[in-house]
Amino acid sequence: MPPHHPEATITTATVQDLHLTRTWAEAEGWNPGLADLQPFLATDPHGFLIARRPDDPTPVSSISVVRYGTDHAFLGLYLTRPDVRGQGYGIQTWNAGMSRLTGRNVGLDGVVAQQPNYRKSGFTSAWTNTRYEGVVPTDPTPTPPGVTLTDATTLPFALLAAYDRRFFPTARDTFLASWLTAPHRTSLAALQDGHLVGLAVRRTCTTASRIGPFYADTPAIATTLLTHLAQNTPIALDIPDTNPAALTLATELTLTPTFETSRMYTGTPPRIDHPALYGISTLELG
Repeated sequence: MPPHHPEATITTATVQDLHLTRTWAEAEGWNPGLADLQPFLATDPHGFLIARRPDDPTPVSSISVVRYGTDHAFLGLYLTRPDVRGQGYGIQTWNAGMSRLTGRNVGLDGVVAQQPNYRKSGFTSAWTNTRYEGVVPTDPTPTPPGVTLTDATTLPFALLAAYDRRFFPTARDTFLASWLTAPHRTSLAALQDGHLVGLAVRRTCTTASRIGPFYADTPAIATTLLTHLAQNTPIALDIPDTNPAALTLATELTLTPTFETSRMYTGTPPRIDHPALYGISTLELG
């Protein structure tokens, strides 16, 4: 007869809980950002769940189920403490999280090992993200003719939010505003004739600094943004395979593929500007 394991109590995560789940993500090799919690909580303060069992004060499982607008959501941080895996706490947390998202098209970036389980829960793959890492072996490249680079936080936020909407299924102004201005970040925008034609954010993480979001209207603009942000430091970016130019850029700059996820949805994959999407913002919130 299998051993009995007590039911978990699932509640909204505290800031302390989220600091703990960050260490879990580090242990999984996900390379979380040093200051991601501020924009995460600003986006949906109740979108992070934690599970505890009555005989153990330390959380046993976590999930993020962040809601955007009226019909979209994103799931991430689905983690179970290694010493209690296989005892049903992960699926309890999953079910509680998914019940919060009923009626929405839910997206996630699933690691390879979990993708069969996500498919059983109704998710289908839309594309593959490959993380590329390394040190860019070149000085910043010249900006293309007519293009200027500037600190994105000095631009009108409405301009940035409208540009971001090309790459995400719904408006996410709260996330974007906090993501651009949180600590340990450099946000770089490309302008041409007063129009925004590129945007990239570098944030300090546990190991390599990650670049995301990373948008560019042309490969030349993408090269300029990336080489200016890299500055001879280790970087990492999660590139969707729907943009061959982005994969070519990573190869040309001798970055190495190290990690893979699949973007999956419960409904129809949203229509976004794939040719200009060079790197997703974050595996946790989309």
